[in-house]
Amino acid sequence: MVHLSEIAKESQTHRHRREKREAEASEASANVYGTHYAVEELPEHAMSEQEMPASVAYRMIKDELSLDGNPLLNLASFVTTYMEDEVQTLMSDAMSKNFIDYEQYPQSAHIQNRCVNMIAGLFHAPTTGQAGSEQDAIGTSTVGSSEAIMLAMLAMKKRWQNRRKAAGQDWSRPNIIMNSAVQVCWEKAARYFEVEEKYVYCTETRFVIDPATAVDLVDENTVGICAILGTTYTGQYEDVKAINDLLVAKNIDCPIHVDAASGGFVVPFVKPELEWDFRLEKVVSINVSGHKYGLVYPGVGWVFWRAPEYLPKELIFNINYLGADQASFTLNFSKGASHVIGQYYQLIRLGKHGYRSIMTNLTQIADYLTSELGKLGFIIMSEGNGRGLPLVAYRLPEEEGRLYDEFSLAHVLRRRGWVIPAYTMAPNCNELKMMRIVLREDFSIHRCNLLVEDIRQALKSLEEMDETMIKRYSTYVQTHATRGPQGHPVYRDEKHSLQGKTGKTHAVC
Repeated sequence: MVHLSEIAKESQTHRHRREKREAEASEASANVYGTHYAVEELPEHAMSEQEMPASVAYRMIKDELSLDGNPLLNLASFVTTYMEDEVQTLMSDAMSKNFIDYEQYPQSAHIQNRCVNMIAGLFHAPTTGQAGSEQDAIGTSTVGSSEAIMLAMLAMKKRWQNRRKAAGQDWSRPNIIMNSAVQVCWEKAARYFEVEEKYVYCTETRFVIDPATAVDLVDENTVGICAILGTTYTGQYEDVKAINDLLVAKNIDCPIHVDAASGGFVVPFVKPELEWDFRLEKVVSINVSGHKYGLVYPGVGWVFWRAPEYLPKELIFNINYLGADQASFTLNFSKGASHVIGQYYQLIRLGKHGYRSIMTNLTQIADYLTSELGKLGFIIMSEGNGRGLPLVAYRLPEEEGRLYDEFSLAHVLRRRGWVIPAYTMAPNCNELKMMRIVLREDFSIHRCNLLVEDIRQALKSLEEMDETMIKRYSTYVQTHATRGPQGHPVYRDEKHSLQGKTGKTHAVC
């Protein structure tokens, strides 16, 4: 016999379920900001137990992202912020494709090989086989230049070790020679792969590597010399040919790797006569960022080798568990195919003429901006007329009694939305302060004039401020300019190699 209490309990359960369904239905049809999610904090440390409606999740995340800066006003970064609608559609359609699965997505793999050959051709890579037959260039796509540089360093180290082992010599102390103004990924690669860093330090008047000093540092343990085609700090091109010619003249068997992350898609179109690539016999590998002046959204990079002998076979992994035999030489395995497809679109959409037009325009605007900043009294530290990247590096002149500095100027410009970094130059430059404006594809002459006027007004407002306010601005930029996460507290005292030795800071890339 069923007791009345049990019936009542069952009715109560059904009522609660009905009320819950009705509440959920009511909330599902309500305005996003009328739901209970609007008065609850978003999850941060643990997943919630229940689902969140798609429209609510979208709106809450979109609202939070609105606090990020405007990419068009971020003049600190080289990374692409504009692509045409057609290529964005292509890339979106390919987001679910795992690039490494060649058997399932063979055309994506073919597209990568086409990109490798096209870009390697810009760098004059040897691509002819026996009897003049064409063969693929030696190279691969990467997540960015950081991965590309690590692959290149691994190849140089392994080749050096193999030769030392074959000769019965010690192979435990490899080193690499580079400018102290290298991007931090070089220091990461050296630390991760246990290669000693040997630096050619900048001076107060020289911000690129000194070829003679670099060659003099070469010893039996040197795996290679890094030369930069467009330094992060000032955008200058290092003299790769001078390093090459000195090595040849002194009969020194030392390879050169060219870090063309920023300049690789600029120099071939703006200054094609400059010899820096595989035309030089000592250049054995080159990296370039497709997501910088390759005009693709982040992140995609490329790395190339002169010939198979410079990419030791033991670094190549042959696998077949995705359904087909394939060779792999990457630090990553699975990755999306969309950025490789985006790169191919840009290469065939723009062609050499399109890239040349864009890079020429940026160079001309950079020269114009250089002139305008010079009129405002700034000291220009970058090189114009195509002799460097399309950027302007500059600093305030030495002026007795001036209260403000580059950091306070950067803060005032941020109030208008412009993100222009202020930082100190590489070690041994007497802590020289500077600023840098990077010109990307979407930086027109009109926007340039708006920026110049805002800089003029910022200088005027700083002249009218008292010392207390200026000091507050300068300190704010250096200590609180970012609202981003500062990393796990366990590692906050950790400093990368050069910073630990000399107080080096890195510019935004």
